[in-house]
Order: sequence, then C-alpha cells, then structure tokens
Amino acid sequence: MLLYLMLITVISCQAQDRQETQQPARHVGGPCEGCEALHEYGDKQLTPTDTLPGFHPDAKNKLKLTGTVYLKDGKTPASDVILYIYHTDETGIYPTKGDEKGWARRHGYLRGWIRTGADGRYTFYTTRPGSYPSRTEPAHIHVTVKEPDKNEYYLDDFLFEGDPLLTQQVRASRQNRGGNGIITLSRANNLLVAERDIILGQNIPDYTR
Repeated sequence: MLLYLMLITVISCQAQDRQETQQPARHVGGPCEGCEALHEYGDKQLTPTDTLPGFHPDAKNKLKLTGTVYLKDGKTPASDVILYIYHTDETGIYPTKGDEKGWARRHGYLRGWIRTGADGRYTFYTTRPGSYPSRTEPAHIHVTVKEPDKNEYYLDDFLFEGDPLLTQQVRASRQNRGGNGIITLSRANNLLVAERDIILGQNIPDYTR
C-alpha cells in the first residue's frame, strides 16, 4: 500500500511538472509586429556575445554595444535572457542577399542574438547604421527581448546622441521601454563603443514581477 501511494505521488508530481512546462509564457508588452523574429536563430548556440555579419577589419564605423540586463529592481543581473537586434547598413537600408526566409526578408542580414549569463552582461559587435534614405527618422537599432517566463517584447530602439535627426520631438516621444535607449558613443582605437543597461519590465505594459 505504501509503495502504491508513493508511486501515485510521483506520477502526480510528474504530471504537474509537465503541465507547468507546457503553460504558455505570460503575455506582456502589447502588440509587437515582427517580434517572433527573435526565435529565428536556428541551431546557433547563443552566448553573451555576438558578432554581426557586417563587422570585419575593413568595415567603417565598427561598433561595440554592451551593457547589463537587470531584473525589474534595476540591481539584480538577469540571466538566460535573449536579446535580438537588427539594423540598417550605413546607407540606411536593411541589406539582403536574396535567399532570406522568415523575417530576415524584412530585417535583412545585419541581425544578431545573445543570451545573458549569470552576470547579465551582453555585447554585440556590429557597425553603426545609417538613417533611412528618406531622412525621416534618426539612425537606430531595433531590439527585442525574451525572458524565460514571458513572451518576447520590444524595447526602445538604440538611438545615437548627436544625431541631427534626434530632435526634441523624437526625444519626447520615447517611452523608455526597458530604460533609456539613447546611447553616447566613445572611441577606443578604431572602435565605437556604447553602453546601455536594460531594466526588464520598465515601462512595459502588463508587466509585474
């Protein structure tokens, strides 16, 4: 009898574990067109550092984006968080090679993914994008985030301090999703460097933790 009860308990616990695993991620952040592109890394093993295709020795305006992802308290590093970025080339277009699938047909091939470690740090090596040929928006880098227990959602784009298209009107329209995304560039030898810390859930609709 005792063995039977123990067996029933084990089976019940296993069923509960499967149910919890299969539960959908809690939805936060509101509508997010194209955010599913975050999952298009395929069989790539994600690490805290990624180098985008445009980053090579002869590239102009090579850029290092780095920072720390924090939980909502703004103090605790967040691990196992995926960041996805994509941006234009220096001419302001999203370049493609012609064989793209999924969202790469719109986002182009200048895109990358990282997964944070225990210290919450992330680094992307890429190139500084140009503004759209229409010159209607400042140059920017799109960024989407995925926490283990939530759906993917977008953060404020990276914008560049000193961009002539970064007007007061643009600044006032910012929602500061995940914190301030306006970055200041410094130069280290032949590399532009910018740091942005991200606070999960900050100014994100329906987010509680």
